[in-house]
Amino acid sequence: MEVQKEPVGDLQLHQVLRMNEGDGDNSYSNNSLFQKKVIIKAKPILQETIVQLYSKSFPECITMADMGCSSGPNTFLPIWEVIEAIDESSRKLNRKPPILQVFLNDLPGNDFNSIFRSLPSFHKKLEEEMGGKFGPCFIAAMPGSFYGRLFPPRSLHFVHSSYSLHWLSEVNHPAIAYKLLVE
Repeated sequence: MEVQKEPVGDLQLHQVLRMNEGDGDNSYSNNSLFQKKVIIKAKPILQETIVQLYSKSFPECITMADMGCSSGPNTFLPIWEVIEAIDESSRKLNRKPPILQVFLNDLPGNDFNSIFRSLPSFHKKLEEEMGGKFGPCFIAAMPGSFYGRLFPPRSLHFVHSSYSLHWLSEVNHPAIAYKLLVE
């Protein structure tokens, strides 16, 4: 991670923190194995949540956001886990899989170009492994800080965050803090 060396006010901090871009030796892309292990460890919780969501409502399009999406091989891992959970639920409920709309969020300095270059191989894997039985999957970037509003109210069905919440310096309500820490 690169950090600007000059003093910065709290409000400007979100503009200077970012992961090392590209795929060089010091890039996030080549130094994110620990983060991958955490995402894999959380997979059962993510999938259970998606199964519950999809079992209670059957939207034609499920919209999700990945807050702090990264810019390496881990970027598509949570999306893939959501796809697997939706696919399993669709088959069990004998329903057509929904369209999946994904917003990848990170600070504007994130290497979104690396992510976009990886999209063709992600869609190819989706076609090969799901055999064309999964609904369309649309992926877009939503650069910006989650300290401010990024999406309209009630526009997302699911929000994923592996390594973003630790950047929050305060939580407005103690019950929210408790829920984040305990559940």
